[in-house]
Order: sequence, then C-alpha cells, then structure tokens
Amino acid sequence: MADASSIAYDALKMAVEHVLGKIKEGKKLSTEDVLILYLGTIVSDLKEIRTEIARLDHRIDETNKRIDQTNQRIDDIVKTLSARIDEVARSLSARIDETNKRIDDLARSLSARIDETNKRIDAVQATLLEIQKLLIELVKSRQQ
Repeated sequence: MADASSIAYDALKMAVEHVLGKIKEGKKLSTEDVLILYLGTIVSDLKEIRTEIARLDHRIDETNKRIDQTNQRIDDIVKTLSARIDEVARSLSARIDETNKRIDDLARSLSARIDETNKRIDAVQATLLEIQKLLIELVKSRQQ
C-alpha cells in the first residue's frame, strides 16, 4: 500500500501541472488554482528543506564519526603516554633507590673511617699524656 503523503504529493503534483497548463493557455485562474500553486510551492520548499536536513544529518554523522575517531586517538595517546610516564617513574625510582643505597654505603664507610681516625687520635692523645707524665717525672727527678 502506498504512503498517504506520497499519494497526496502525486495528486498535488498533477493538480499543479493542470494549473500550469491553464497558465500556458492563458486561461483565468480560480482561487482554488492559485491555492494549488501556492500549496505546490510550499510542498516544493518542504521537499528542499527535507533534502537539506538529510544532507546536514549526513554531515553531522560524518563529523561525529571523525570526532569519535579523534577521541579514540586521544585516548590511545593518553594510554601510551601514561605507560611511558609510569615506566620513566619506575626507572627513576630504581635509580633513586640505587643512589640512596650508594649514599648509605658511603655514609657507613665514612663513619667507619671517622671512627677509626678518632680511635687513632685517642691513641695518640693517650701516648702524648704518657709522654707528658714521663717528662714531668723526668723534670721532677732532675730537680731533686
């Protein structure tokens, strides 16, 4: 069964053609004839508007597809960059840990060396004190 609007469109098209025939013959148009021409113009305009809307809908759909593709590319780039940032962070963290261990080792080594130097200084001081005592005793024994 044909669509009612399609049947109405075909009937109006035939009526407009009939009125155009009257115009070509130079006959006088009735009010109904003018109304049919006016309706024909409105229908024609509506058809053009619908065609333009369909074209714009298609363009909007294409634009939406491009936006979706762009969003997908952005998401992929964000994931890639996030992975790279995470890898760099892990690498830097490992290097920082390694540097901290080396600093701790150096601090222990320096602390041990300082302790050893302090022990040697204490030993030298003890020796100097003994020498001082011996000198004092020597000076006392000579004074007597």
